[in-house]
Amino acid sequence: MSEPSEWLIYRGIGEPHDDVAQLPPPPPWRDFAAGRADGTAETDPGESSDRRLGIPGRVAEEHRPGAEELEMINAALYLRRPLLVTGDPGAGKSTLAHSVARELEFGKVLRWPVVSRTTLQDGLYHYDAIARLQDVQIASHASADGAATDAAQSVGSYIRLGPLGTALLPSDRPRVLLIDELDKSDIDLPNDLLNVLEEGEFAIPELERIADRLPGGEADVLDHDGNKVRIKGGRVQCRAFPFVVLTSNGERDFPAPLMRRCIHLELGRPDHKRLAAFVKAHLGEEAARSSEDLITHFLERSRSELLATDQLLNAIYLTQAAAPTGRDRLADLLIQRLDRPR
Repeated sequence: MSEPSEWLIYRGIGEPHDDVAQLPPPPPWRDFAAGRADGTAETDPGESSDRRLGIPGRVAEEHRPGAEELEMINAALYLRRPLLVTGDPGAGKSTLAHSVARELEFGKVLRWPVVSRTTLQDGLYHYDAIARLQDVQIASHASADGAATDAAQSVGSYIRLGPLGTALLPSDRPRVLLIDELDKSDIDLPNDLLNVLEEGEFAIPELERIADRLPGGEADVLDHDGNKVRIKGGRVQCRAFPFVVLTSNGERDFPAPLMRRCIHLELGRPDHKRLAAFVKAHLGEEAARSSEDLITHFLERSRSELLATDQLLNAIYLTQAAAPTGRDRLADLLIQRLDRPR
């Protein structure tokens, strides 16, 4: 029986050992303690997306859009319309949002990941009615003097804006909002988005009802970044329409009313130059230079198979970090076609 390859940590020999300490650092997109000296978990809702994208600033810096991509991005900026970006997984749809935010200094990208249970309310704001009721019950034995005004003012303490709600806050400079994988939503969400994206405003009924009891009709709430912001009259209305990027992997068609309100950009498969820049941004220049053959092979396969660039990154990282024998064979095992018949 031949000896197991040196790179194997789990060897299937049934004997306990502590060789897991020999694992190299995780790839950037799977480093859950990145940037944290104490290794604690993420608390910022945007940090998980930043990690998934690797290092957004570096990826955005390396992003070089094609001519059509540039034209559609600028059309959306000029017309203040959402940009609907479709394409295969790993085509660079999310990277586009970070690239625009970086170059135009729009601040941190607000990301709203969509799943089948996502509703419009999730993107606008969350009102924690249960927490407020509990606090009211605890304070019920306190003096009633000024209680009505205090209770009214306190409503805002239980409201936190979502990524869409935060993007629509009035400011002179727009934010970038990434509504990621809209095609994963249920049938109602694309239609529900229409009015908010068209009008650039929305109401918070919990604040509207008590606006006449608030000093100046204003209440403080938290935005998606955790900052305290002031809402007047229970309504949020943007001054500068945010740069909204809606991404889709093409798993469904969208209703015509949404399509006519968006600028549509279809991203094709990345070429060798873009893939090399993608690898360089995530793993460094040396990794990109030494993986030219894997990138070329990936491109050849992608002409007839549905593949994702995440698979290429996984293959390059593992074949370099572990340096196994049978490098090409292992890379092919990791880069399996996504459209393979079941």
